[in-house]
Amino acid sequence: MENEMGYARKAELLKALSHPLRLRIVRGLLINGCRNVGCMEANTGQSQSCISQHLMRLKAAGVVRAARAGNEVYYEVADPEAAAVVSALFGDRAEDYQWPAEEAAGNQ
Repeated sequence: MENEMGYARKAELLKALSHPLRLRIVRGLLINGCRNVGCMEANTGQSQSCISQHLMRLKAAGVVRAARAGNEVYYEVADPEAAAVVSALFGDRAEDYQWPAEEAAGNQ
């Protein structure tokens, strides 16, 4: 019998990525690197509260992680499987993505 938890995890990942704005946020983080909500607001035209709600959903699913720097919170993609899904959807190359240093070292 196949691993049901594996299917459940992948289904949760797909649910987290199933909104157009969340896909746009994740792809933007992958292409542009670690970003704050203000940058995402400027690039998407969406309100800060809207972006924050979607980031909470992505963070809860383990797709992104946050790091505080002074008064700002910066986000980056934390899940390589999420990056692979986005890459497959948009035809991006992995070398076009900006990964955290520890992720990049692990993928070489």
